[in-house]
Amino acid sequence: MIYIHKILPLFLSPATIVIALILLGLVFKKYFLIYLAVLLLILSSTPIVATSLVKYLEGNQVHLSANEIKPADAIVVLGGMLTSVRTTHGIEFEWVDPDRFFGGVDLVLANKAHYLIFTGGKLPWDKSPITEGVFLKQKTSTYGISKGRILVTKPVENTNEEAIAVKELLDEKLGLKPKSIILVTSAFHMERAKDLFIQNGFIVTTYPVDFKADISDLTPMSFMPSAYALKDVEFALRELMGRLYYSTLHLLQW
Repeated sequence: MIYIHKILPLFLSPATIVIALILLGLVFKKYFLIYLAVLLLILSSTPIVATSLVKYLEGNQVHLSANEIKPADAIVVLGGMLTSVRTTHGIEFEWVDPDRFFGGVDLVLANKAHYLIFTGGKLPWDKSPITEGVFLKQKTSTYGISKGRILVTKPVENTNEEAIAVKELLDEKLGLKPKSIILVTSAFHMERAKDLFIQNGFIVTTYPVDFKADISDLTPMSFMPSAYALKDVEFALRELMGRLYYSTLHLLQW
């Protein structure tokens, strides 16, 4: 299933559509399709377009300090901040963006919950011998946090599985009563993640981190196409498709 979730969005990505339009234009000699492809490529690689999409995903969320958060039963840190690299000791993890990890650590050090939960992210093609959550638990040892307070879920592959696995873990620890959590994830990902955890019966307080929208003033460079902007547009569209998928699935269940 994870392969389907990863592959299907590729067919709706700007890069794929641009290539398809160019090929169709060449094969059928419909040159307006090639012009359309060029226009789409320019628009989807323009920083102002990328920033607008990311700002939409992040909504009105703001960065909070740990002291602004009310206590809960557990702090839940979602995965997606590491990558696997080859070392002289074999395959190991390396940071991509540690904001989620540090957000969770800040909250537990501020005593906002007894438990800090990392999800056991591990994709089928990941060659690391341990899950992301196990690695993150090991990293907390330098902060003097008791190991008994750090929990790791079973292996999971996406946000929906994370929500289900956290529920199983906390049901075992705290019983079947409704549980409150402080959810830590990237701001662009928060809306979809929050909805999935609410659907699994949690009372959710959000703690967004890893903000990606550019808040600088507009400059001529905001209108100059770049590969970085195209990358941001690609990931923003994937997130929007993820929201649409789970919203539709939820409606069908009703």
